[in-house]
Amino acid sequence: MTNIIKKTAAAFALVSLLFVSTNAQAGKMNSMDHTSGVAVSNVGVQGYDLVSYRNSEKPLRGNGNHVAEHHGVTYQFANEENKEAFAKNPHKYLPAYGGYCAYGVAVGKKFVGDPDVWKIVDNKLYLNLDNKIQGIWNKDISGNIQKAESKWTHIKNKKASDL
Repeated sequence: MTNIIKKTAAAFALVSLLFVSTNAQAGKMNSMDHTSGVAVSNVGVQGYDLVSYRNSEKPLRGNGNHVAEHHGVTYQFANEENKEAFAKNPHKYLPAYGGYCAYGVAVGKKFVGDPDVWKIVDNKLYLNLDNKIQGIWNKDISGNIQKAESKWTHIKNKKASDL
């Protein structure tokens, strides 16, 4: 019976986090929904465990039992060890450009990155929109990173819909 309660609680926590997470990728990081008085949690990288990109064969989904907040965004982890590793050094694990598509940023746009389409370059996690876009990005990774770095300073604080 206890396992059922724990699983139900974890599922409820995950659904609750996903339900209230809106506009994190668009740069809106409100900590309070003023219409309902309920704290809002913006889930980062669509709930994927950022540490798992470095210590697993493929990225893992996090869960509501292991969460950490960083700059108004809630990140989920597959286990307590990964959560603690992130808490000790979040910048080591955070994706470039807030998780937006690296190629999109290189062309001055903000497209939500797909957590399953990724690459670590020079110890930094980069996400891309999809496999086709990543193929284009892969043709000149260093050049695209240079372009993205230049563009990011101008678009970082703009809404995706304004670009």
